[in-house]
Amino acid sequence: MEGNYYMIHDYLIFIGVFAIFFLLTVGIYLFSQNTRLKQKNTRLSETNKIIEQKLNEVQLEHIGTKLNPHLFKNILNSVQSHAYQTYMSLDKLANVLDYILYESNNKFVSPKEELNFALSLIEINKIKINPLFDFRIKSRINKSDAVYEEKVFAPLISVDLIENAFKHTDFLAQDSFISISLELENSIFIMKVSNKASLKNVLEKENSGFGSQSLDQRLKMIYNNHYQLEKNSKNGIFTAELKINLGEFYDKMRYS
Repeated sequence: MEGNYYMIHDYLIFIGVFAIFFLLTVGIYLFSQNTRLKQKNTRLSETNKIIEQKLNEVQLEHIGTKLNPHLFKNILNSVQSHAYQTYMSLDKLANVLDYILYESNNKFVSPKEELNFALSLIEINKIKINPLFDFRIKSRINKSDAVYEEKVFAPLISVDLIENAFKHTDFLAQDSFISISLELENSIFIMKVSNKASLKNVLEKENSGFGSQSLDQRLKMIYNNHYQLEKNSKNGIFTAELKINLGEFYDKMRYS
């Protein structure tokens, strides 16, 4: 009996030592794995920070190529000029910035998206002018048109004509005005902008040429013979009319 007792006792000691050794081994292994995971997570976190930083830099560079800094400055000046309209202005500004940051990255947007952007941009610019100023806007958009929601419109095409009208208008002259017309019918987009400029702006335009050369080049590169851009000035009244046959261009895109 005494021999069996010692055998059981030794067996229990062996089991206890083995259990301690096993638990110690498992603990060391788990601690090692946990340390590795922490190190891996740290490296991943650092890598993610670097990637995020690079993406931000790329995004800022891309915005710089897409967004004329004068446009952004003019928008902010318009918002600041009338504090009592700040809420409405910020709402429109949010729409404009969303479009510039996200939609303008695409090669093409729909006429619906570009027209909504143009109307928001006009509303932002309107707040800096006197309520009695002769401002006329006409929008005749056929929302059931075949191309209304098709990706056929080059983003930000409407910016130059709108910005030039507000930039070069003499708001103090009694007979001054701005007129903007937007139309989409039979898959043809027409935008007509007229304004009366000050004498200083008339001389500047005569010396530098009317309108934006970059807009002309962009239209020619994208729409080729599917557009017309006519500009003229008479007695200080400047008119620009852009016509794009989006239906023909859409057909060309589909079958080319």
